[in-house]
Amino acid sequence: MNDVATIAVPDYGTEQAAMRAYCEEGAEKARRLGNRGPIRYTDDGRIHPDIVDAYWRCGFYVFEGVLKPDELADIEADIKDILDRLPVEKGAVVDAKGRPALTVGLKAPTLFWSKPLGDPFGGTELANGRHPVKMFEPKAADDAPKEVVYLILGSLQFSDAVLRVYGHPDLLAVAAAINGDDFVPFNEALFIKEPGRGASVAWHQDGVTHWDSPDWDEGSHGFNMMAQLYGCTPANGVWVVPGSHKLGKADIRAMVAAAGTERLADAVPIVCAPGDVAVTNRQTVHGSFANTSKDWRVTLNQGFHRRKSVLGVAGGGLHNAPGVYDAERIHRRARIIGYAIDARRQRFPQETPYRYQPLAGETWRWDAAAKADIVDYNLLDLSI
Repeated sequence: MNDVATIAVPDYGTEQAAMRAYCEEGAEKARRLGNRGPIRYTDDGRIHPDIVDAYWRCGFYVFEGVLKPDELADIEADIKDILDRLPVEKGAVVDAKGRPALTVGLKAPTLFWSKPLGDPFGGTELANGRHPVKMFEPKAADDAPKEVVYLILGSLQFSDAVLRVYGHPDLLAVAAAINGDDFVPFNEALFIKEPGRGASVAWHQDGVTHWDSPDWDEGSHGFNMMAQLYGCTPANGVWVVPGSHKLGKADIRAMVAAAGTERLADAVPIVCAPGDVAVTNRQTVHGSFANTSKDWRVTLNQGFHRRKSVLGVAGGGLHNAPGVYDAERIHRRARIIGYAIDARRQRFPQETPYRYQPLAGETWRWDAAAKADIVDYNLLDLSI
């Protein structure tokens, strides 16, 4: 999909020169962090401790070459189908071909819209006000649509290929290495950064429930995995302030004021090739800029928590209705892992499926009944 010869995009307006220099400098700093490479194991089958140490040191890690070409082709076909089935405009119930749109009949929050190159959350009280500063909004092309979809929640119900990534044995092993063998889901999403239209996500930290807890630490709010279909660059990818996950609740407004710009000097970009998967601590200060580049970014986002961070906790109410997460609800939400592992086993029988401890002894079969079972599954997201 990334064909630079056919994609015409605007530039970053009055900030173009400064943004170019910022991206170049940030990419060089990122290269020096020592937090990227293939997934590696010890002789006893655990994720190599050097990887885990680098993750906790920086707050993120880039795993290279996780998704192979055949899997990327599966994902691309499903993503194109999803984009083709989006409502023709916000509020519409049909797609551009007059068919029922992707999310018709669903109850859970699913599609998030923005004006092209906009910042829909920055400087607002949305999402508990966690995006306190608005990002620069470049001018989109005159023929751009009024609004575009930039975020799709509950993504596993829309694509078998995306579900299979969720069941990837190496990625689930990483989840266990970071959050323990009894790790639990958070939520899943697709981030769509269309060339010349993709919205920014203002600087923020994820998580709302544990900042003031007496047992708070650098992993209290879990992490997100970001699998990249087309890769990501400094211009269209996520930026992270390394080490910020260790420092508690940040004063982002003061950070931006000190910098004199939303281009935070200490931040670095997550740079990935197609098939790479970045793991990012949700407590890092992170964000992304409007995508004025010629490249698509399609990110398969999947988050995980420690079980102890959610069991008996009153949820943050950010992704669904507030509620206390008891063992039954956690188990009901975790069934998606069982389905994903079996879906992957069917497509990639040469792999050894991951054995997810909390579902040990149970059988989960990915079939038509399972597809019906996960409709609106994200109503049960474990948001903290």
